[in-house]
Amino acid sequence: MIIVFVTYLVIVIALAIYFARKSKTQDDFVMGGRKIPGFALALSERAAGESSWLLLGLTGHAFIEGLGSVWVALGCVIGILFIWWVMADRLRTLSVTTGANTIPSLFAKRFPGSAFSIQMLSSAIIIFFFLFYIAAQFSGAGKVLFMAFGVDEFWGSVLSALLIVVYTMLGGFISVVAIDVFQALLMFISIVVIPIVAMFFLASHDLVIANALAEAGPQMSTFTMGKSGTAAWLFVLSGLSWALGYTGQPHLLARMMAISNRKQVKIARGVASSWTIVAYIGAILMGLTGFVLMQNGFFDANTQALMDDHEKLLPTMLAFLVTPVIAGILLSGAVSAMMSTAASQLMVCTFSITEDIVPNTKYKGRVKRKIWLSRGIIIVVGIIAFITGITMSDTVYGLVSYAWAGIGSSFGPALLLLLFWKRFSAAGVIASLIGGTGGAIIWKLLYTESTGISERLTSFVFALVMAILFSLLIPTNKNKKLKPENQ
Repeated sequence: MIIVFVTYLVIVIALAIYFARKSKTQDDFVMGGRKIPGFALALSERAAGESSWLLLGLTGHAFIEGLGSVWVALGCVIGILFIWWVMADRLRTLSVTTGANTIPSLFAKRFPGSAFSIQMLSSAIIIFFFLFYIAAQFSGAGKVLFMAFGVDEFWGSVLSALLIVVYTMLGGFISVVAIDVFQALLMFISIVVIPIVAMFFLASHDLVIANALAEAGPQMSTFTMGKSGTAAWLFVLSGLSWALGYTGQPHLLARMMAISNRKQVKIARGVASSWTIVAYIGAILMGLTGFVLMQNGFFDANTQALMDDHEKLLPTMLAFLVTPVIAGILLSGAVSAMMSTAASQLMVCTFSITEDIVPNTKYKGRVKRKIWLSRGIIIVVGIIAFITGITMSDTVYGLVSYAWAGIGSSFGPALLLLLFWKRFSAAGVIASLIGGTGGAIIWKLLYTESTGISERLTSFVFALVMAILFSLLIPTNKNKKLKPENQ
């Protein structure tokens, strides 16, 4: 198994070195020169969007919540389809029209009078929350390598962080997208093959998922985990609220901004939608079949480890169900998920600094080679995220949920209003950024546990209301409604 995994690492490094030669300008390094095919950007967006969240977080979530986990999966699918079918073309058009390479610069170019405030604030928010997100990927990789090879989780995180930082630093956006395509295919194979093999195994032992869930009680066998009335509705809304965050994730939306024309957008939509629906069904089935296997004593040696940390389900199932060679291939798909997301978020953090912060400082004229500045910042951000990951005690699911709420609630309402409401103003942007960030942090700390209402929902709604209110109170002139170009 380790030989297969090492082969995967060699392929990743080789791709990084090859595509590093294609990044000759800062525009290539940031957006790939807008020359990358739509199908590649769609696969890259999916690889970047799923991370350890899909293969560790969601599968583990289904493992402990049963049918109740369906609402989280459904919320994610709705969010992904929405950004591709509703937002992608308008976002690409606005990016091309304004020449913006990042989400902060997109706001700044639409509202030049408030450019400095918007870019500084939005960049700070991205960097703060993405440090937690990147930390979750490093932590997830450490868990997988520990369960698969017995590698200490700390050193597994070190290896993953080092590899991610190196290949991101070498080739920039082009390199990351190329590797994402390879990794998205590996992830897809993993998320499809593992539950299919598990279901055949259950069938051969006359085990039925529905029966196992029923024996476990309403917490596993019902779509509301046994809750009723208001509690049930809040549970459902909490799961569906994952959809809201997709509207404001810079590392995903950057792929749409890089698409060359409308024809490529249509191709990308089909690829991303198909990948998403199949992958999320696979993730839920993996969690449910894993629960049945554990309940029937097939994981005896690892039962306690799974009860302590349900996010170790994937490597446990691989070790039990398939041969070492196949396990190595599928394990590579799991690590791919984490690497793709971490690399994309490293890029977004870096470009928030080089594209949005540096140009607004007195040092902007001194940076002759922004590519080298970008590479240096990637290293620094990677180190800080690694330290964050090894010092945080939260789960991958918890870290991602927190970062998802903060980023999605800050940028989601602002982007939606920018694309679809002609009266949206600079004051509305700032209100959304502050309201989303503050709402996510305060609600998470004080109210999520006591109310059962997720910060993903409350902070998004609060930021949206604030954005509309301040846009009406403090309008900005000459903000015309965007119309997608015909290409």
